[in-house]
Amino acid sequence: MAAGLRKRGRSGSAAQAAGLCRQWLYRAWQERRLLLREPRYTLLVAACLCLAEVGITFWVIHRVAYTEIDWKAYMAQVEGVINGTYDYTQLRGDTGPLVYPAGFVYIFMGLYYATGRGTDIRMAQNIFAVLYLATLLLVFLIYHQTCKVPPFVFFFMCCASYRVHSIFVLRLFNDPVAMVLLFLSINLLLAQRWGWGCCCFSLAVSVKMNVLLFAPGLLFLLLTQFGFRGALPKLGICAGLQVALGLPFLLENPVGYLSRSFDLGRQFLFRWTVNWRFLPEALFLHRAFHLALLAAHLTLLLLFALCRWHSTGESILSLLRDPSKRKVPPQPLTPNQIVSTLFTSNFIGICFSRSLHYQFYVWYFHTLPYLLWATPARWLTHLLRLLVLGLIELSWNTYPSTACSSASLHVCHAVILLQLWLGPQPFPKSTQHSKKAH
Repeated sequence: MAAGLRKRGRSGSAAQAAGLCRQWLYRAWQERRLLLREPRYTLLVAACLCLAEVGITFWVIHRVAYTEIDWKAYMAQVEGVINGTYDYTQLRGDTGPLVYPAGFVYIFMGLYYATGRGTDIRMAQNIFAVLYLATLLLVFLIYHQTCKVPPFVFFFMCCASYRVHSIFVLRLFNDPVAMVLLFLSINLLLAQRWGWGCCCFSLAVSVKMNVLLFAPGLLFLLLTQFGFRGALPKLGICAGLQVALGLPFLLENPVGYLSRSFDLGRQFLFRWTVNWRFLPEALFLHRAFHLALLAAHLTLLLLFALCRWHSTGESILSLLRDPSKRKVPPQPLTPNQIVSTLFTSNFIGICFSRSLHYQFYVWYFHTLPYLLWATPARWLTHLLRLLVLGLIELSWNTYPSTACSSASLHVCHAVILLQLWLGPQPFPKSTQHSKKAH
């Protein structure tokens, strides 16, 4: 009998252990699903993806052939400055004249020396790999603070994009340098370090002008937070840094520097366009088409500023007043207000760009998950959002671009714009309550 009891005891304990094991496995499975769905796990998922990206990025460097496009031209341009030429009209490379502001010159001058006068391509690729990982870290910090995007989306933002890896470590363009400074600026703004945020924003502009697409959103945020008089010192930081960086070139040939580095009328080649391939080349090059795009760009910015970003019930001109003197006292800006305004401002500019080249993908690639998931509409399911991301990636990986790839890119952009317009506003409820109380 004692042996029978011992037998039953052992089988009972084994069954209990098996039950506990099943419960643990079930709990682990449930937690794994939460890790993929809940934004509060962003940092944990981000850490895993960054570790994976270390291996992927360095595998790409060692296994995929480097393609020379602009690197030698960059090095020739900064070498001209090193040799004492400060007249921008005299600075050229293999692919044409220097058309970037002074911050580009100083940063790539550092890369010139770090890579043995631009000859050590592998060293340059390793530096850009670190730059890529720094970009991911800054982007993940933004997503962690907004807490809107489910972590499973980050896989598609990291490991699944061939084009972005190529832009960073196989092409060595200057666009990633500008964007890492931009994301650093946004992190500083989220930390309420407005002066330093504006400084980094201006530094990003000094590398490449595409960062100016974020400027309307930044101006709106500055006016909302500080009013016109309070925003002037921050705008002064942006302008002052541009003057300080460009001073050697401004003293030599101010007209040449401004016309080359901030040339808003520069003509793009039709053969490189990603977004307007379905148009006749004559229309693509026509000034009337460019003016129509500019008008549409400004109109949509104004509509978003009036109807989506500004929600206090007062006239938008009230933003010019000191915040303490407004009828509806402003609420502190939330992370989602800041990020939504900046990302939307940039995206509208992307939609109406005169031309998008392949390296321009990084101008908005890392913002796409936020634009699609932060203001969810019922008609746009997770599957449809992933389909939009996939079609955008496919459009940017179609070389040369086709009428079909360009058209599908515009359709995806239109879906995102519709989502941003129809989705819930990113403003806190307290703002709405104060409006009702007033």
